[in-house]
Amino acid sequence: MSDFEFVFVLYSLLLGLSMVELLGGLGRALEVRFAAQAERETFSIGWLTPLLAIFVMLDLLSFWSAAWVARTSIAVSTTTLMAVAAFASVYFLAARLVFPSHPEGFGNLDVHYFRVRRIVLGLLLVLLVAQLGYYLSLPDLAASLARPIAWIMTLVLVALMAAAMVVKDRRWSIAILSLLVARYVVIYLI
Repeated sequence: MSDFEFVFVLYSLLLGLSMVELLGGLGRALEVRFAAQAERETFSIGWLTPLLAIFVMLDLLSFWSAAWVARTSIAVSTTTLMAVAAFASVYFLAARLVFPSHPEGFGNLDVHYFRVRRIVLGLLLVLLVAQLGYYLSLPDLAASLARPIAWIMTLVLVALMAAAMVVKDRRWSIAILSLLVARYVVIYLI
């Protein structure tokens, strides 16, 4: 087993649990919606929380693939294991906050989105800064950031995330989250 494989097991386990948390949250929200329909009550999932969940999942996938890019630079040590555990744990926390534990307490999940968006997106920004710092600390990985398109796409990501953190209008929030999702889709298809 290589160093990367050893470390990646821990990383992928925690990131996989983050994905499960996002999908579980969506499942709980759908169950509440179906129950509300059956009881002729009002409950709306809305657009904002699902869009945030999609964005977090796409962002998570980008970090998962970034681990592959960094694979030759990873060596097993207690520092590496603690850093990987901390990094992936922050992702889990962000994913855990996207959907409420008890969605039935909300008439519309857009309310929940506006309560957690700054925390979730702030955590993702911290992870982005950590990743950039790690890449810049290693010459082989820093070379991958030398292309202007990498910085342009990163600046677009940061600007859109910052906008999503401060915009209070529902329609503008939907537009910004849609652009965040579209940015990743475009990158993944290129």
